[in-house]
Amino acid sequence: MKVADFMTTEVVSVEIPGNRDDVLKILKRTGISGVPVLKEGKLVGIITRKDLLRKADETQLGLLMTRNPVTVTPDTPAVEAARILIERNVRRLPVIEGEKLVGLLSVADLVHAIAQMRIKEEIKPSYISQTFALWEETPLPLVARIMEISGFDAIPILDAESKLQGIISERDLIRHSSIEDMVEVSDFSNGTDDDEWTWESIRDMHTISYGISKIQLPDKAVKIAMVSNVISVPLNAEVSECALKMKRGRVDQLPVVNGDKKLVAMLFDRDLIRSMCRAPDNKNL
Repeated sequence: MKVADFMTTEVVSVEIPGNRDDVLKILKRTGISGVPVLKEGKLVGIITRKDLLRKADETQLGLLMTRNPVTVTPDTPAVEAARILIERNVRRLPVIEGEKLVGLLSVADLVHAIAQMRIKEEIKPSYISQTFALWEETPLPLVARIMEISGFDAIPILDAESKLQGIISERDLIRHSSIEDMVEVSDFSNGTDDDEWTWESIRDMHTISYGISKIQLPDKAVKIAMVSNVISVPLNAEVSECALKMKRGRVDQLPVVNGDKKLVAMLFDRDLIRSMCRAPDNKNL
C-alpha cells in the first residue's frame, strides 16, 4: 500500500505573507495540529501548535514555520512514510507531486489504517511509553512550559488522591488560548547607580515603548481545560483495538491502566504506527 491510499487530499493551508492569528483560528476551529505554508502555490514550510505555543510573541509566519519540511510522494510506500514519521519525530508529511501539494499524510491517517488491519499483538511492552502526571490545580501557563520542556504532547492529570481525572494536550491548550495586545518598555539609559541623580544621568535616560501581540493562556487550573471523559486501555489490549479506540474517540493518546485501574503508562498514536514497520506486517502494506 502507498501513501496515496491513506493521505488526506483536502488540505487546509496558509499563504505567505499571512497572519498568525488566522492560523490560530484554523487550529482552534478544526482541531488539526498543523498546516502547510505555501508561497505562490509552492510548499515552503509547516506551522504547528508547538510553534505557536513556543513562539507566543511571534506574528510572522516566515519566522514561526519550520522551513523545508520532509515530504513524500503519492507513490511512497506506507511503511517508508511510517518510518519517516517515527525517525523525524513529526506528525504529518506533505505529499508532493512535481512541485504541487496534493495531500497530507498524518499519524492519525495511519492509525485509522491500523484500526482495520486486525493486528492482534498486545501493546505491552513494545508500544507503551513511560510518562508522568500533573496535579489538577497546576496553572495552565506552567503546564504549557512543562510540555515544552518534556516534549510530551499530552499529560495525564491526577487529583489529590492520585486518581486519574483527565488528559491535557496541546490541542486543549490552543483551544483555551487567546491573543492579547500589550505594551512593553525597554530602558536604554546610560546612567549608573552612582550618578542616578545627576543631570548627566537624567539627560541620558532613554526608554522606548512598543506594542506586542502575544498568545496567552489564562492563569487558571489545568482542570478547566483538560478532557475529563478519558478513554483508557489495559496492558493486554491489542494494537488494532487501541487504534480503533483512538479513531472513534478522536484522540491521540490513551492512558494505560493496570488491574486496579491505576495509571501505569501512556500509549501514543505515534507508538502504534511502529506496528507498520515490523517485518511480519510489511508484506501486507
